[in-house]
Amino acid sequence: MRCIVFGGGGFLGSHLCEELLASGYDVTIFEKSSANLQNIRQIADKIMIVRGDFNNSIDVQQALSGCDVIFHLISTTIPETSNDDPALDVQSNIVSTIRMLEIASNLGCRKVVFFSSGGTVYGIPNSTPIQESHNTNPICSYGIQKLTIEKYLHLFHHLYGLDYNVLRVANPYGPRQSPHSGQGVIAAFIQRILHGEAVEVWGDGSVVRDYIYVTDVVKAAVSVVVYCGQQKIFNIGSGKGQSILDIIRSIESVVGDAFDIRYKGARAVDVPINILDITKAKEELAWRPSVGLMEGLSQTIDYLTGEKSVRGARRDNAS
Repeated sequence: MRCIVFGGGGFLGSHLCEELLASGYDVTIFEKSSANLQNIRQIADKIMIVRGDFNNSIDVQQALSGCDVIFHLISTTIPETSNDDPALDVQSNIVSTIRMLEIASNLGCRKVVFFSSGGTVYGIPNSTPIQESHNTNPICSYGIQKLTIEKYLHLFHHLYGLDYNVLRVANPYGPRQSPHSGQGVIAAFIQRILHGEAVEVWGDGSVVRDYIYVTDVVKAAVSVVVYCGQQKIFNIGSGKGQSILDIIRSIESVVGDAFDIRYKGARAVDVPINILDITKAKEELAWRPSVGLMEGLSQTIDYLTGEKSVRGARRDNAS
């Protein structure tokens, strides 16, 4: 079975490609430029690499030829800046995805696995942990475009039989996450610490998020390749909440030193709390996160420092 990963050279995509290979699948990566392929250089001889523009239908059609399962990880925006130009968000993400779905249906592709956003599609929650059935009222354009793509996946399944699964991923972190991307406070915090800079916190640090290690995310993604059940949408997170200040203290514990915090004004795009209920993924996919926060932080710090850890951080397996 051949799987194609749109955005396979990125943080999540590169880990996903490795997990797909380890599971015995043939893998194709679709990326816009060779600059995005540094993360997969160790597996470059084991995969097919297609360079193209996701907004170009000809490029997409050529890439999808002969593929069975599509992993869609491409996004041109991030939550923080998506409200600056909602029209760009729609044109570069939603319209391009609809064209891809049309091509996939015409070519007879079997399934689409879409990486949505468990952190933004729900908006301000009525209760936590948040189940997949919770109301969806995003407060940023990024969440709206993710939710809209989910709806179009349902439409193409209804009209043309194109199977799909949506993974509403919480806040992933781990090796290869860029500290400069505007997403991923853990990588950004660690990078600033390593350079002797103060950590910048939006608001008072009380915002709570659900953080999940990258390898746990991709294991969930690979499990849906063969999933044939009725459920289409899965929350993928740790099922636990950590405030920004909790994360800072945990990093300090692993590093063994305290660091300065610079507080900035709260942002309108930040919901006060987001913790995902992952019961459905546990029951339907026989999946559960296995890397605890302290272990995950240690591995991330090792990657960003480029040296083997001697800190002996404990393994605190997630439940």
